[in-house]
Amino acid sequence: MSHRFTTTELEAYLDEELAPEVLAEIENVLQSQPEAVQELVAINTRREAGVHSVGGIWRKFRISCPSREQLGSFLLGAMTSEVRSYVQFHLEVVGCRYCLASLDDLKSRQEESTDEATTRRARYFQTSAGYLKKDD
Repeated sequence: MSHRFTTTELEAYLDEELAPEVLAEIENVLQSQPEAVQELVAINTRREAGVHSVGGIWRKFRISCPSREQLGSFLLGAMTSEVRSYVQFHLEVVGCRYCLASLDDLKSRQEESTDEATTRRARYFQTSAGYLKKDD
């Protein structure tokens, strides 16, 4: 094996779980080194045959990923220091693309201007006017 990628990295490549720069590096290696392609085919064949490692199952089902609710609590600073440390490690050291994307989405929603939120609420109210009954 003349390339420098581990089996774990190649498995992550197949699952598109690596940073875009690393994905591009592996693509370049695959284009120039037939033995890397053969190794990738062997990995994929093993996976299709149902031979999985514990790590592979862990990655596939994203067992270590915090929930979206936990990511929201992370943004609000509403969690214990132990959980916060874990989420921070997962985001900054592990660099989980799924969780980073979810966190970016939550941030964009959090940063929505007050005017936009007020306008949206007013539209909701206007569309429901007449449908709400007043109790006598």
